[in-house]
Amino acid sequence: MNNKLKNILWPLAFGIGFILIWELGYLHEVLDLRPFQLPIPSQIMTTLYNNLPKVLKDGGVTVIGALIGLTIGSFFGFMIAFLATWFPKWGYGGMIVVTALNAVPIVALSPIMNLWFTTGMAQKIGVVTVVCMAAMAINAYSGLNNLKAFSLDLMETVAADKWVVFRKLRLPNALPNVFTALKINIAASIIAAIISEYFAASTSGLGFGIKDHLRKAEMAMGWSYIVVASLVGVVLYAIIILVERDAIKWHASQR
Repeated sequence: MNNKLKNILWPLAFGIGFILIWELGYLHEVLDLRPFQLPIPSQIMTTLYNNLPKVLKDGGVTVIGALIGLTIGSFFGFMIAFLATWFPKWGYGGMIVVTALNAVPIVALSPIMNLWFTTGMAQKIGVVTVVCMAAMAINAYSGLNNLKAFSLDLMETVAADKWVVFRKLRLPNALPNVFTALKINIAASIIAAIISEYFAASTSGLGFGIKDHLRKAEMAMGWSYIVVASLVGVVLYAIIILVERDAIKWHASQR
């Protein structure tokens, strides 16, 4: 059995085993829980199947907000890294500001965005934008500046200007870091969008669905939303992996 097959089969076997332990009630015995506190997987899947259109509609609202915020936040994060690289004397101040913003918890950002924006979607996009900026800025800055000394010396010996150095050397060197930031931001954007929906005035989205149904003790329905949120995160992460493999196939990490 080759390593690639082992890497698939072992996690799959662990996942199936965990679900069986949960389904047969052993997990309830270990955690001292009752079925109404933690529904079994078959009950969750039956509830999800019966309410699939509503859950998917709410999932679409969350994903749209997360992806728009991810795009805006990643763009501004990269631009901050670019400015900090291009104008190192004062541009690095932007890195400090975005790092400070990253320390603000989402539960504090959401009420602030509620005051700034009038719609739930705009509030959600604002929260996700702030959350995604820091990871992109820090990773992109590292990729733009951690160059091999001889490569920069070589560009200088041929009198390459700053733009050529950026386009031919810094940007390709930063691409693996950019994809690392995107993989971090995919999970962060979904989490930020869901948490922001807890505080938003809107009545749609995965976060609102989880909060509303758990509050009404409809545990199976609440868990259905959690399952969809997890699947959305996995699918989006897989898409980034596939794009990364094609975009930087020349990099050692993809061989």
